[in-house]
Amino acid sequence: MRSSLVAVGSIAILLCNLVAPLPARAQSASPGAFPADDGPATITPTLTPIKHLVIIFDENNSFDHYFGTYPVATNPPGETPFHAAPDTPAINGLTPTLLSNNPNQANAGNPMRLDPSQAATCDNVNKYTPEQQAFDNGLLDKFNLTSATDSASDCAAGDFFAPNLAMYYYDGNTVTALWNYAQHFAMSDNFFDTEFGGTVEGHLNLISGQTSGLVVMTGETASSTTIANDTVINNVDPIDDDCAQPSSPTGSSPNVSMTGNNIGNLLNAANVSWGWFYDGFARTGFSNGVATCNSLYNPHYAPFDYYPSTSNPHHTPPSSAQAIGTGADAANHDYDLADLWEAIDAGNLPAVTFIKASSPNTGHPMDSTPLLEQAFLVDTVNRLMQSPFWKDMAIIITYDDSDGWYDHVAAPIVNHSTDEKNDAIQGTAGTSGACGALGSGADNDRCGFGVRLPFLVISPYARHNYVDHSLNDTTSIMRFIEYNWHLGTLGSLGIANDQQSFDVLASGSIQGMFDFNAAPIPENRTLILDPTTGQVVGPDVWPY
Repeated sequence: MRSSLVAVGSIAILLCNLVAPLPARAQSASPGAFPADDGPATITPTLTPIKHLVIIFDENNSFDHYFGTYPVATNPPGETPFHAAPDTPAINGLTPTLLSNNPNQANAGNPMRLDPSQAATCDNVNKYTPEQQAFDNGLLDKFNLTSATDSASDCAAGDFFAPNLAMYYYDGNTVTALWNYAQHFAMSDNFFDTEFGGTVEGHLNLISGQTSGLVVMTGETASSTTIANDTVINNVDPIDDDCAQPSSPTGSSPNVSMTGNNIGNLLNAANVSWGWFYDGFARTGFSNGVATCNSLYNPHYAPFDYYPSTSNPHHTPPSSAQAIGTGADAANHDYDLADLWEAIDAGNLPAVTFIKASSPNTGHPMDSTPLLEQAFLVDTVNRLMQSPFWKDMAIIITYDDSDGWYDHVAAPIVNHSTDEKNDAIQGTAGTSGACGALGSGADNDRCGFGVRLPFLVISPYARHNYVDHSLNDTTSIMRFIEYNWHLGTLGSLGIANDQQSFDVLASGSIQGMFDFNAAPIPENRTLILDPTTGQVVGPDVWPY
């Protein structure tokens, strides 16, 4: 009965949003809404106590895949135990009905638990059209049909594979650190990918809220499953990157650059320091004006290189630790992760810091595992907490896309598209699968919101053991940056294409996950975890 109600409710929400006009960003006075921006004349340089924002952007996991049964872990013998605090709030997770009588049962079976020995899994299909097909008018019942793994190309030796792989999930015995961060800080159970689709779309939306307005390298062409209507709908490499892969011999996967602006341009205009720190960005050689990179380097993880104004095509290192974040040299805000630690050791942390792990540590199926991801996250968060900047820092952990993993919540469709070939919300792609009616002046092939993703806020100011239910998406992060440093929106820079950025469509605010009125806020409110087990080894100090 509960399963049927979930499906019907999802359809009702979906259909309502498909016929509604494209909404403006919510301006309500509800908890967590944005108050008025007082502009640059504000007494403090930020509009909240957060002076340093760190965004850790990991790979390819849906909310249900990591948190579906939170806060209840199975705790079998021999696995890392997890026991939730008795006052842990409820989430919109996998109910007993969804676990035993799932809408996907006819196609794929019910959700199944993965244990730590199955941390290495094959990869699912996660692209613009297949994710809409799984959505299926809000029924969310075709994940195995659309996300089905090709065991030949999407698996590495020893990876766990099952025909219904997309329906599998982990609990706190494997993703222990993430569950412990949720216990002691704040998480959301209503945060969505801005659009349906994969890695490049997720990264572009994080920094610009925009996947339209691209330029294809001269002499190259693209297939309609990669680029449609001047919009990125699959992974493509940037033109401005020496270490990008050359286009395919058939020209079906061209190199591109993006027009318009990104959040870096807004930060530069306001003289706010920032940087993208990618573990693997450092060049391994430089000859005849061209850089070479480590074989693990992935240009999809360097989104600012898609924009000529914020690219570092030759992977030029910073001139000094003090220059990091300033744009005073040819590094142009694009760095290796090692540069971040050098800067912090020198007493310099940019106001806005993006962190990207190397491929083996992102959590991406086939390339990484939740256990390797956990080790990276814990090492990184521990080090940030122990820095002198922790007292006014907020750390966000979230993901670029869902990898096709099952999630049972149907997002509202706030941006519409009528590309008969590639859209499949309302039917079959190639016939009548439109994603609502395209708004006046809007671009096709940006259907969203997409799949629900994990989202955590770790900060001295984060609420304790708190679950936020307000509607947010990837661009809500950019919206917080714009608000906190009173930057305006991308459209304010005067480029017509920026007017379509999702930053002005962000449905809510992540501010509800903070408590800026609590006093006193102890500077030593830290939570030190073991990187191997994810268990607590240091105090969480807080006047509860």
